Amino acid sequence: MPEWIPDVLGDEFAQLTLELGEDDEGPLVATLVRALPREQPWWDRVSGHRLPLDDVDVLYVHGWSDYFFQKRLARFWTARGARFFALDLRKYGRSLRDGQTPGYITDLAAYDDDIAAALHAMGRDPEGTASTRRLVLLGHSTGGLTLSLWASRHPETVDAVILNSPWLEFQVASARPLIAPVAELQARWAPREVAPQVDLGFYTRAQQEVADPDDPVDVNPIWRPAQTMAVHAGWFHAILSGHAKVSAGLTIDAPVCVLLAARSATPARWSEDLTRADSVLVVDDIARAALKLGPSVTVERIDGALHDVFLSRHEAREEAYRRLGRWVRGWTAAR
Repeated sequence: MPEWIPDVLGDEFAQLTLELGEDDEGPLVATLVRALPREQPWWDRVSGHRLPLDDVDVLYVHGWSDYFFQKRLARFWTARGARFFALDLRKYGRSLRDGQTPGYITDLAAYDDDIAAALHAMGRDPEGTASTRRLVLLGHSTGGLTLSLWASRHPETVDAVILNSPWLEFQVASARPLIAPVAELQARWAPREVAPQVDLGFYTRAQQEVADPDDPVDVNPIWRPAQTMAVHAGWFHAILSGHAKVSAGLTIDAPVCVLLAARSATPARWSEDLTRADSVLVVDDIARAALKLGPSVTVERIDGALHDVFLSRHEAREEAYRRLGRWVRGWTAAR
């Protein structure tokens, strides 16, 4: 039986390996990372003082070519009393095994197994129900797409959804209906065909340029390469299918908060402008797509933010945390 062991992040973080069976590349695992709030002082317990989120579980899912490494994001939640969990999906980060194709999947719904295993390890029903604790889903980029689709398929299981630059629409939205049939054929006949590498590493460089010595992050370049992992036809088709579902409209019955950069920048060549904008997604299209997630959606646009708003330059990063804190306070007060 797998047990919680110290995580590579050190400090208060621990990890648990989740067995998921096998595929044609061998055994599959996901990895759950945990950070728990500090025990309250005895005088707070005696006086009945409670932290505002002491009945909340947060489940975070990373984006494409990524894994969980953001200590400060975890501590935002644990400082308020929540239990924080982050999931490295199969074939990503801590879950990547020798001989596996990094990040490869042909249907985003297959991650239901990863999420179910994580919820079970968190002490919840695999479908997210049967718990007295509230559940908050927190997803970045592709993880935001995955969690949005999951929440829509699992009504009355989630209490809030928070999305950090979710990849809800293809970068050329008008071209998606034209590209999708071709992608489907490629996925059917040559699912592991690799697309040309178009990432020049500028997004990684932008993060390095704006790195804050007072809020450092330590990134494993094997798990989060400077240029994104290879894009395969089967994976690309899965993403486009997810975008089509969002475009048709989802039915997330919990309140949704979407955090986005104020604007996008094209990463065709390096410029200082890439350190103050989202160089991965077309944020105006994402903002429009976000309104199709459900009946209660808040969109927060942050000036100077990068694609991962919590890895932006100092001013934008602090603003992102302020906006998140404000939204969470309002959500808590409304309960």
